[in-house]
Amino acid sequence: MKIRIEDDFDLEKIAHCGQCFRAKEITNGIYRFITKNHVVYIKKLDECVFDVSCDDYEWANIWVNYFDLATDYGKIRREISAASDYFKMAADYGKGIRILRQEPFETLISFIISQRKSIPSITVSVERIAEKFGKPIKSIYETVNSFPTFDELKSASMMALSTCALGYRAEYIRNAIEKISEGVVHLEELKRAKDEALIEELKRIRGVGDKVANCVALFSYHRVDSVPIDVWIERAINEDFGGHNYFADFEHNAGIAQQYVFYYKKFVNAAK
Repeated sequence: MKIRIEDDFDLEKIAHCGQCFRAKEITNGIYRFITKNHVVYIKKLDECVFDVSCDDYEWANIWVNYFDLATDYGKIRREISAASDYFKMAADYGKGIRILRQEPFETLISFIISQRKSIPSITVSVERIAEKFGKPIKSIYETVNSFPTFDELKSASMMALSTCALGYRAEYIRNAIEKISEGVVHLEELKRAKDEALIEELKRIRGVGDKVANCVALFSYHRVDSVPIDVWIERAINEDFGGHNYFADFEHNAGIAQQYVFYYKKFVNAAK
């Protein structure tokens, strides 16, 4: 099925900007995205024209929300660009990134895994969890596994988790499962929580600090004023902003500005 997307939408940048770990180019410009038990393959055909593997109903009811297509990222990018020459360079370079609306449990587990790991290593662990505990989904190109739901992962033993290249993070995942099982953390109820309360509730899980909690808030609960401070953002603050955190100046677009700077800092400045 062919669709038109006239706003900022770059498959490569969305797949590689560090917010999700299962998106990938499978062949010849075709990108695969997975959410829950849904898989879609997308290829850019022309300016604003894309071929998608699903039908109208699934696109409208699953993927429009997942890719946040109701939001005008072109307008937001131009607003961020106006802040300074640096933010203009970062926003121009990151044009096409969108903040995905991902499933909370998968996002929580993925970013617990992300601590002190490279993106390729995170991807390996996330895929191993899906292969071991998720359910197969047969698609037009391949058979992939869904990321396990909470119910599918809650009985996983430390021994079973240890086969997924998690290291010490396996204990954090078990603690997350226990906190959710005991009702200490309610992922569904957190959708209605205020930002500060959302962050503090997530931090009740062992191994979830400010960075991981803000990643979950931004990439799952779509709190786009959240700014995860990882090594690349910390370097930008210290090396490019004179130690000042300018992201707060963007208010509700702070998380989007963060993604532009993360992508720019990681792929441009790191290459210098």
